[in-house]
Formats: sequence, C-alpha cells, structure tokens
Amino acid sequence: MQSKAASVAEYLASLPADRRGAIERIRSVILENLDGGFEEGMQYGMIGYYVPHSLYPPGYHCNPAQGLPFAALASQKNYMAVYIMCMYEGSPEGDRFREEWESTGKRLDMGKCCVRFKTLDDVPLEVLGGAFKRVTAKKYIEYYEAALRMNEERKAGAKSGRGGAKKSAKKTSKKAAKQSGTKRAKKAWKRAGKNARGRA
Repeated sequence: MQSKAASVAEYLASLPADRRGAIERIRSVILENLDGGFEEGMQYGMIGYYVPHSLYPPGYHCNPAQGLPFAALASQKNYMAVYIMCMYEGSPEGDRFREEWESTGKRLDMGKCCVRFKTLDDVPLEVLGGAFKRVTAKKYIEYYEAALRMNEERKAGAKSGRGGAKKSAKKTSKKAAKQSGTKRAKKAWKRAGKNARGRA
C-alpha cells in the first residue's frame, strides 16, 4: 500500500493514531542507530532510508534517479513493516538478526527482507536498533555491488550454458551457481565487515 505523501511528516500525519505512535517509535530507533551516510525521505510510497547520489552517484540500478534503497518503514493494510535490504536469509547479517530476534522470545514474522508486526510490543527494539547500527553506508554499498556482480555472473553462466545442454544439466548448473553465489555473498559481507572495522 503506497502512500502519496510528499514528505515523512505528511506520511506520519496521515496515519491513524495507534499506527502513528508505533511507526514514530520505530522511526526514532532507526534514526538513533542509522549511519550518517544514509538519508531519510519518501521512497516508493514509504519512509525510506537510502544512500544519496552524493555518496553513491549511480543510484539504484532499477531506477538510477532514486538513491540506493537500504531500508523502509511503512504502515500496510493489515500490518506495519520494516524492510531491510541486506537481511536476506543466508547473509551473515540476516542470520544474526534472526537469531537475536528469536532469542528474545518474540515471534518473528519475516519474509525475505520484510519484518511484519501488528503492535510495537511485537518488536524487540534493541535488536532492530543493533541491526541498523552494524551496517554503515559504505558497508552496504560493498554488499550491494557484490550482489550485482553475482547476478551478472549468473546471467553470464546461464547464457554460456544454453546451446545443447540437457535440462537436468542446466538444473544442476543453476543449483551450483546459486550455492556458490550465496557463498560469494557471505564472503563479500565478511570482507565488508573487516574493511569497516579496519577504517574504524
């Protein structure tokens, strides 16, 4: 459910009181822990957190006019949600986030990178804040570029694998590429973390 609000203040003002309170509290936790390289603004009808063009000129590959999306906060029809683009299952950050959330005893309702919740009490705020604090803009750019390279390698592998290869061979090749891609993504995250610690 995309809002037509032109600003974050307008978006918040449009919410019912109970939703507004929860969204404002989650927003404050995000802003308290957000790296200075990110900016807040409206993106895709939600409150967005993104790497601006001043720091990453290419912008988002799907829409270069947009800053590079990192996270979003929204009130949807049947729930509220936080979207964190680097929390995909299988990534070190995603796995750590899931483990920390579940260790609090609170139920985690999560899709690929979307955390859904009905009330503020459903969210362990310290876990959410920690997830944002650990990812700097520079680290996120490294992760994003590694993911783009991985996708290009997959496409190149798929093209070279066409010709007379059998379907079963293609399936095996795709599975292997997916597994190796996950490993490359994990390695990219580890490298990004080491680089970030080295610069700190």
